[in-house]
Amino acid sequence: MSLQLRRVVTGHDANGRAVVKIDEVSKNLGSTRPAQMACVVWTTESFPVDNTGDADQGLRKVGTTLKNGTVFRVVEFGPGVAPRNHRTDSVDYAVVMSGEIDMEMDDTVVHLKAGDVLVQRATIHNWVNRGAVPCVIAFVLIDAKPVEVGGKVLNAVG
Repeated sequence: MSLQLRRVVTGHDANGRAVVKIDEVSKNLGSTRPAQMACVVWTTESFPVDNTGDADQGLRKVGTTLKNGTVFRVVEFGPGVAPRNHRTDSVDYAVVMSGEIDMEMDDTVVHLKAGDVLVQRATIHNWVNRGAVPCVIAFVLIDAKPVEVGGKVLNAVG
């Protein structure tokens, strides 16, 4: 996997002037399955977000989502990525940065390519890269209540 991501994070100096606090090629890469690599760029915990302080919130250990918070993650899906059928208790904003990928849902497959955007609203889904090159997607996951349909709660799975 070749995911390299320059991460620039701003903040303030002691006088309240805008400065760059972090400018680096991200080191916090991880993988949860073969042919997949991810980088957590930033996280927040609580609403409204508190922008005070200098802690690197990209280093926070999180699962797929963060209770009462957000996760900004960039994921590279290699060709033949191992399946992971899942649903999250979040609304996810996704931007396909490069490559192509299929999002499989119950009875639907949506083909996405570079430049496409997606709003994922707690549906069961799986990412499948049938191409010959990696697909890179930027995700912002925002904590949400579990979805309810016809009186039935559809909790996070996978």
